[in-house]
Amino acid sequence: MAKTPDTFLDRLINLPVNDKIEGFIIGGVILILGYFVARLVSSTFVATIGQRLSPHQLLVWRRSIFYFLLLLFTVSGLHEMGFKIGVLLGAAGIFTVAIGFASQTSVSNLISGLFLIGEGSFEVGDFISVNNVTGEVLSIDLLSIKLRTIDNIYVRIPNEQLIKAELLNLTRFPIRRIPISLSISYKEDISKVRALLIEQADKHPLVLEEPRPQVIVQDFANSAINLSFNIWTRKENVIELRGSMQEVIKHAFDEHRIEIPFPQITINSGELAPLSLNIQPSVTQKHETKPT
Repeated sequence: MAKTPDTFLDRLINLPVNDKIEGFIIGGVILILGYFVARLVSSTFVATIGQRLSPHQLLVWRRSIFYFLLLLFTVSGLHEMGFKIGVLLGAAGIFTVAIGFASQTSVSNLISGLFLIGEGSFEVGDFISVNNVTGEVLSIDLLSIKLRTIDNIYVRIPNEQLIKAELLNLTRFPIRRIPISLSISYKEDISKVRALLIEQADKHPLVLEEPRPQVIVQDFANSAINLSFNIWTRKENVIELRGSMQEVIKHAFDEHRIEIPFPQITINSGELAPLSLNIQPSVTQKHETKPT
C-alpha cells in the first residue's frame, strides 16, 4: 500500500526541536523576563528610597537601573540565541561611530545633556526661563528637556541650546522678591506714600516679615516720581501675591487720595499771543441746518 505524503502540518508537528530553535526560545524568554525584572527593580528602588532623593535624581537613577538591567538580560539572551557578543559589540561600535558622524547635532545634545545632569542647575519640578520660554521642568533627558508652560503647553528644548543660553531658575530658592513699579505725582509726600505701602505689605498674609518690604525712589521722570516697591514671599505664592498686591495698592491710593499721574504735556507759547481758533461748520452741516 502506497504511503500518503505527509502534510505541512504533520511535518511541523514532528519537527525535532534542535539546539538552535531551543536557544532562540530561551533567549526570547530571557529578553521578556529581563524587561519585566528591570521595571520591577527600578520601581522598587524608587518606592524604597524615593523620599531621600530629589525628583531629578530619582529620574536619573530609575532610568540608569532600568537600562543597565535590560542591557545585561539582552546580552544574555543574545548569547543564548547563538550570537557572538564580541562581533555584535564591534559592529555596534562601528555603527555608533557612523551614526555619530551623520548626526553631529544629536551628539552635541547628548554631551550637553551629560553636562546639565552633572551640573545640576535645575531639577524636575523647577520653573525655569530660557529663550523667552518659562515653564515647569517635566523631564531631563540626554537629548532635550521637556517643559510645561503656565498656559499648559508642552515645549521641548534641545540641550545644546540650554548650554549656550542664559537660564533662569525661578524656584531654586525657597523665597523670591517681587518688585512692583509704580509712579506718584510730584505733589505727593514720599514719606507718606512709603509708610502707606509698607503698612499694606504688613497686613497682607502672603508677604514675609523678613526680609522687610522696601520702597526705593527710582528716578524723577517728566511727569511723575517712579518708585520700586519690593516685597518678599514664598516661591509658590509669587503669582497670587503679584496680582493681589497691585489691587491693594490701587485701593489704598484711592482711599488716601494719592494721585497716580498719567503722561501730560504743557505747551508754553512764550510771548506769543494765544492762538484763536474759529471752527466753521462743514458744507454738509450748512445745507442740513435750516433757520427756525
